[in-house]
Amino acid sequence: MESLESIIGLTSLSSLGVKPLIMICLSFLLAYLAIVKKYEPLLLLPISFGMLIANISPELLSAEGDKIIAFLYQGIKMEIFPPLIFLCIGALTDFGPLIASPKSALIGIGGQLGIFAALGGALLISALFGGSIPDLAFTLKQAAAIGIIGSSDGPTTIYIANTLAPELFATISIAAYSYMALVPIIQPPIMRLLTTPEERVIVMPKPENVTKRQKIIFPIAMTAGTLLLVPAAGPLISMLMLGNLIRESGVTERISTALQHDLLSLLTLLIALCVGATATADNILTPKTILIILLGLTAFSFGTAGGVLMAKLLNKITGGKVNPLIGNSGVSAMPMAARVSQKVAQEYNPNNYVLMHAMGPIVSSTLGSALVAGIFITLLS
Repeated sequence: MESLESIIGLTSLSSLGVKPLIMICLSFLLAYLAIVKKYEPLLLLPISFGMLIANISPELLSAEGDKIIAFLYQGIKMEIFPPLIFLCIGALTDFGPLIASPKSALIGIGGQLGIFAALGGALLISALFGGSIPDLAFTLKQAAAIGIIGSSDGPTTIYIANTLAPELFATISIAAYSYMALVPIIQPPIMRLLTTPEERVIVMPKPENVTKRQKIIFPIAMTAGTLLLVPAAGPLISMLMLGNLIRESGVTERISTALQHDLLSLLTLLIALCVGATATADNILTPKTILIILLGLTAFSFGTAGGVLMAKLLNKITGGKVNPLIGNSGVSAMPMAARVSQKVAQEYNPNNYVLMHAMGPIVSSTLGSALVAGIFITLLS
């Protein structure tokens, strides 16, 4: 028996408890959503696998120490991976719809409602219950980091969580990426609730053509303005704009292709694996974690609603030329939210094509959430 106990002590069986088993089951659920339901498999599959390994053998995927994840995690800790992701997204994104229709930026502004709804909710809960229940107490920095979940922008969420609330990094990151993957489930009911049958079938006019000169000037001007006014957002915005300039210049096709495919895929894998590796039972299975996940859902819902309501307002101002269904793209879940806009619109009018119109709000929301994150960091760090 002593020999058997010694052998078991050398395995991971001795460290398994109820909480790690719960996290292992959760990792199976995420893997199921990725493989069977195909909900953002590029994100959920490595996250689920990282969770599985981290909860069976935490020492193998520790963010501290001399193991492989400890080195990979430096890409997040030193704020390297999020700006590089933005570089790739810039090379992948056409800013033409936003340049052609600057008013669509208002929808992106409406989508930021979720950030402030979650921030205010965290502070309100802390004020009401934090004194008697420590797990329900949040600092202003933590509330700001939780609020960014409402942007549905994974790299921005990682960036601000690591800067303002590293102790909540695992929970905030898991919540942000999970809600990004669940965009097709969460957003359509809100879109239908806030729009009328007449609004859903509106066919928007074809976007205006944008010249190559305009597309080249935009990233340069946006970078200069950001660095002058909100320098804390510079690492994200400048990399996003550099990627877009590489795309639109037409003289660096090889780099543009590599950014859009190989580097973006590799960075997505590394970030998702690191996020999963931090999702241990000790980090996740706490009352504060459950509250953060609920606040994240609130933020995401309010962000979607804010974008749709702003799109309805634009519809009134323009005399019925804006389909409010593109308002869900006021959150930064690129390009999933725009695909949801298209899918829901075609449910009511099979000949309606709103995808390019939805890209304007989603681009402006990506810029807006990065700027809000920069402002939070400037004021609070």
